[in-house]
Amino acid sequence: MAMGKYSRVDGKKSSSYGLTITIVLIVSLCLVGTWMFTSSWSASDDSAGYSSTDTAKDVDSVTKNVAEEKKEENEAVTENSQVKTEPEESSGEKTEVVEDRKENGDGDEEKEKIVKEVESESDESKEKVVKEVESESDEAKEKEKTQLEESTEENKSEDGNNGTEENASETEESTEKSNKEVFPAGDQAEITKETTTKDGSWSTQLVESQNEKKAQESSVPKDQQSSYEWKTCNVTAGPDYIPCLDNLQVIKKLQSTMHYEHRERHCPEESPRCLVSLPDGYKRSIKWPNSREKVNLIWYNNVPHTKLAAIKGHQNWVKMSGEHLTFPGGGTQFVNGALHYIDFIQESYPAIAWGNRTRVILDVGCGVASFGGFLFERDVLALSFAPKDEHEAQVQFALERGIPAMLNVMGTKRLPFPGSVFDLIHCARCRVPWHIEGGKLLLELNRALRPGGFFVWSATPVYRKNEEDSGIWKAMSELTKAMCWKLVTIKKDKLNEVGAAIYQKPTTNECYNKRPQNDPPLCKDSDDQNAAWNVPLEACMHKVTEDSSKRGASWPNMWPERLETAPEWLDSQEGVYGKPAPEDFAADQEKWKTVVAKSYIDGMGIDWSNVRNVMDMRAVYGGFAAALKDLKLWVMNVVPVDAPDTLPIIYERGLFGIYHDWCESFNTYPRTYDLLHADHLFSTLRKRCKLESVMAEVDRILRPEGTFIIRDDMETIGEVEKMVKSMKWEVKTTQSKDNEGLLSIKKSWWRPTQTETIKSAIA
Repeated sequence: MAMGKYSRVDGKKSSSYGLTITIVLIVSLCLVGTWMFTSSWSASDDSAGYSSTDTAKDVDSVTKNVAEEKKEENEAVTENSQVKTEPEESSGEKTEVVEDRKENGDGDEEKEKIVKEVESESDESKEKVVKEVESESDEAKEKEKTQLEESTEENKSEDGNNGTEENASETEESTEKSNKEVFPAGDQAEITKETTTKDGSWSTQLVESQNEKKAQESSVPKDQQSSYEWKTCNVTAGPDYIPCLDNLQVIKKLQSTMHYEHRERHCPEESPRCLVSLPDGYKRSIKWPNSREKVNLIWYNNVPHTKLAAIKGHQNWVKMSGEHLTFPGGGTQFVNGALHYIDFIQESYPAIAWGNRTRVILDVGCGVASFGGFLFERDVLALSFAPKDEHEAQVQFALERGIPAMLNVMGTKRLPFPGSVFDLIHCARCRVPWHIEGGKLLLELNRALRPGGFFVWSATPVYRKNEEDSGIWKAMSELTKAMCWKLVTIKKDKLNEVGAAIYQKPTTNECYNKRPQNDPPLCKDSDDQNAAWNVPLEACMHKVTEDSSKRGASWPNMWPERLETAPEWLDSQEGVYGKPAPEDFAADQEKWKTVVAKSYIDGMGIDWSNVRNVMDMRAVYGGFAAALKDLKLWVMNVVPVDAPDTLPIIYERGLFGIYHDWCESFNTYPRTYDLLHADHLFSTLRKRCKLESVMAEVDRILRPEGTFIIRDDMETIGEVEKMVKSMKWEVKTTQSKDNEGLLSIKKSWWRPTQTETIKSAIA
């Protein structure tokens, strides 16, 4: 880096003061006889790396040394006047001075002139020199301060300012050209263009300057500057940190855990901004397989947990195999294979019709989710859930395998789903006490189950006759009868030696009205079955909708017709975008078909063979997920809690999703999604929460080398772009039109070296 013109560390004599100082130094050398100045001092090459503060300290040091030497010289001249009368004693020093001057290119004539000037200089003039040197030093300090301001311009030559003006003009043209390339405007806003990523959205001219960091920070509002200084989370959970499920301080203070309160969400008051660490030896996840045999293979280092393998190894859940974990496809209830078990259910009650009538199911207490994984072969979407650490890392195993799963528990609150949406709910050997406390937990499944939908219960009370199981079966029989659930069949699988009881929820209120006792009670008419975010569980049942113009009165179209068919009950409603709902639905569907086909699939450089787990962070009608239906992937559709409640429409289409508040963490392990999609989400979130915390959550749930696609207004896009670049992410595609922008970003493997301790997550 070139130093400023006024720096004193370059060793150059920039004025007559420099000559005077040299004279004083020479006299000092002659008097004290030091050998240290056998060659002239000059700044080393390393001085280019000094900060302006270090340079100022060096100037202070030089000034102080000169002043001290002047003082010593004055004392020496007073006590000893032998410079004139005894030249023989100083001849050695004079010889050294001559040699020194020769090394610097000075001749004998200059030497004699210097000696005469030294001999004739008075004490008064020497004191004057000291004051002038000190004054010059102060001036140099002031000059150094102004260097920070000058560093925002290109390095100037000492000849004039013409070069600076020309360079500034060139910079403006370059910046304008760069912006046009990065954000190309075109008639077709959905057709993106690959561009070269620039180092920043501002113009930085002093690339090597130590002031570059300050220049960059000064371009960011003060309240946002801290967002670029990322740290790694120092927490007990380490690479598996989930802020709302690992709030250990709150969990320790819970008065009771009998309802699994310790497994429920307890979000910190302020969402963390730190980035979660990576497990040692972490690798890119194995691609979703084309054959059933390979579906059961993950890297051990990605989910380095062996407890489940030790506990459930004999039940064929998970096994160790070298550097891999394998999942043979079995489980407690289907040791001989999940596909056999799936076919057993279909044969037990053919009306289930996997992949036709039954498309979206909920798997409770999923284990490692082999049941849901193999249902893909039957064109069925199964959303599995289980509590964190009930069986170590079971949901993490499922997500690493590419199977839809999330962390949740049936405790004191409703599940985060609308009412009457799942075609079937499944529970294989789940030890949930459905019958206790008035059947509160089973009544919550009743809320989520579609009228006419099925509950498949293949637990030990169905086929074992010991005292405990028999007692549970009796209690469940009484409860399900009171709930008007019909036991349509009970079968036993001879090969796996398990049994399954299949119940069906009523489609009318006739049974409810004929019950001799209102127990379990019907919910109040004011109770909204779709209200599910932090709503306490109640032991009551909602009436079935019988009005043909309302949702739930009839079964959706068969799959796949239901995907692109607007539900009839939308006819009387207004759409999210202002048009009548059916028109809104159709327009949204066509929009995402075009965007995905012409832009996302081929225009962004995404290797879709590496994409399996996808999340639409603001799904609206689910059009994005519907447009991806022909790819070998699944989409978690998220409807934010402050957005229009369109999640029932998504389920009606044969897709699934969840309610969530993006000012908090999502119920999933870190590194579980390959692609995240956010359409006009961040501009709404910035009104309620800090975007840097949201980006930290995006980083937490997205896998390294995963893709983040964001569409929003240009102000929000610009802010997100700065944040992701500070996280070392690669901006692959950019686009803008009419103040709307799009970014396609690839997450890096970078982790900060500094750490931040989250006290609420330290045991």
